[in-house]
Amino acid sequence: MKYSLVILTYNEIDGVTALLDKIPYQAVDEVFVVDGGSTDGTIELFKRHTIRVIEQQSRKGRGEAFRIAAEHATGDVMIVFSPDGNEDPNDIPKFKHYMETTGADVVIASRMMPGAHNEEDNSWWRIRKWANNVFNWLANICFNRSGTYVTDSINGFRAIKLDLFKRLQQDAVGYTIEYQMTMRCFKAKKKIVEFPTYESARIGGESYAKSIPTGIAFLKCLWHELVG
Repeated sequence: MKYSLVILTYNEIDGVTALLDKIPYQAVDEVFVVDGGSTDGTIELFKRHTIRVIEQQSRKGRGEAFRIAAEHATGDVMIVFSPDGNEDPNDIPKFKHYMETTGADVVIASRMMPGAHNEEDNSWWRIRKWANNVFNWLANICFNRSGTYVTDSINGFRAIKLDLFKRLQQDAVGYTIEYQMTMRCFKAKKKIVEFPTYESARIGGESYAKSIPTGIAFLKCLWHELVG
C-alpha cells in the first residue's frame, strides 16, 4: 500500500517551525499540505522547503480540508497530521505498521487508552478530556457493535483507507469530521485499531476549537448520525 501524509494547517508557524525537520518523510510515499488560509508565514515556510501546499479557497473548515485532501491524495491510505505540537511526528510510521499488520480500515492515535497521555493529564481540571470521553462513550454505545471499545473516536491524528473515506460520503464541515468518520465506520462495520500516543502541549498560536461551540457541534453531529 502507498501512504499519503496530509498536513493540515491554519496559522501554525510556531508549530511548523519546531516540527518541520522532525517529520519522517521517508515513512510515506507523498507529503502535501492543506492550508485553511494562513497569514502568518506558514504557507511560505512550506514552499521554501519545496512541500506542496493546497490552499483552501472558498471552502473553509477542517471537514472541507479532509475532503480536499482526499481529492488530491494519490496513496491508498491517507494519514492526517496537524503540526500544532499536540501530535508527535514520531508516531507517523506507526500508522503504516498497524494498518498493515492488523488489517485495519482506520488507525487512530489514542490519547485515552492505557499507556497514552492526554494534554490535560497534567491538570486536575480536565474538562476537554472529560467531554471527549462522554462523546466517545455515546458513539460507542449508539453505533459500535464490534465488541472492541474505541477509546478516542474524536482524535484527528489518524489514518484511513482512501477509498473508504470516499465511500463514507462525509458532510461534516468543522471539527466534527473525525467524530463523524468514526461513527460511520462503526455503522459500516469497518475495523478500527488504536495505538497509544503522547499528546504534548500546543506550540504557540491558539486552538480554534472553542469548548462550548464545539460541544454543541458534536451533539448535532451525533444526532445527525442517529437520525440519518
